[in-house]
Amino acid sequence: MKTIAISGSPRENVGKRDAKELRYEGKVPAVLYGGPEQQHLAIVATEFKEAIFTPEVSFIELTVGGKTCKAIIKDLQFHPLTDQLLHVDLLQLFDDKEITMEIPVRLVGVSPGVKMGGKLIQKLRKLRIKALPKNMPQTIDVSIEKLEVGNLSRVRDVKAENFIITNTPEDTIVSVAMSRALKQAEQEAAKGK
Repeated sequence: MKTIAISGSPRENVGKRDAKELRYEGKVPAVLYGGPEQQHLAIVATEFKEAIFTPEVSFIELTVGGKTCKAIIKDLQFHPLTDQLLHVDLLQLFDDKEITMEIPVRLVGVSPGVKMGGKLIQKLRKLRIKALPKNMPQTIDVSIEKLEVGNLSRVRDVKAENFIITNTPEDTIVSVAMSRALKQAEQEAAKGK
């Protein structure tokens, strides 16, 4: 999985006033969970740009005070009006502990149903995956090469290797529906007979 390097500094003072001052300086208060004790950090807001504002998922290589650890973003808080990043919760990763992440779905191939005039409808854009960090996939590939009009691909159809998909197996990932133009053409063909 892709890894992004981010550096931060420990926070001495914890509270609303301190957090407000950090944001004024262009930094974001953050908390690193999962280790022996939680760490309160201050990280420059622009360092999160590559990790947050992208459809891709990535691990974070966090450097604080000369020590480096791997982490993932667990939660984000934004200002409701300005969309300014207010707070970040990070979860430290360990090689022997499973984690759960939402991984993007990537559709592979061309559907014959779409070629015939059907409409491709993607209902799930991400799947919840539980795995060890080394087995976490970058994307979940779903083949649509066999989808005719009226067919669909469910979560249970995805082959999971070295990871577990925690979504409901009956959930639809992608389907090919009949478009209005195709319906109209079929109705006209039926009238002409």
